[in-house]
Amino acid sequence: MAYERKIPVDLDCPLRLTMSLIESKWKSCLLDELRSGNEMRPSELHKCLPEAAPRVLDIQLKEMVEDGLVEKTIFPELPPRSVYRITPLGASLLPIIDSMLQWGTDHIDLFERKYGRRQ
Repeated sequence: MAYERKIPVDLDCPLRLTMSLIESKWKSCLLDELRSGNEMRPSELHKCLPEAAPRVLDIQLKEMVEDGLVEKTIFPELPPRSVYRITPLGASLLPIIDSMLQWGTDHIDLFERKYGRRQ
């Protein structure tokens, strides 16, 4: 059963439209991991984000495939093997992610006050 939004996306707000594609906790991180353009297997992505539940990553990857941000290739072999790759549409979001990364770096003191120092 597919997820259905309780509140429809506001098609008149470009910010909300963009956020609807990357608002989930791990989607931006997944795009960042795929930014090199190299194919990655699901297990490789799981290893890059060990604090995320594999099921959650799989759901978010599926949504990203449906939205056209990443593509999934399934190889017809036994056992089946699949890989993910960022699409040009997904890559077009990387400048936004880069800005978020830079903002986080520039304001690390805010996060250290809020969450404590890194170990």
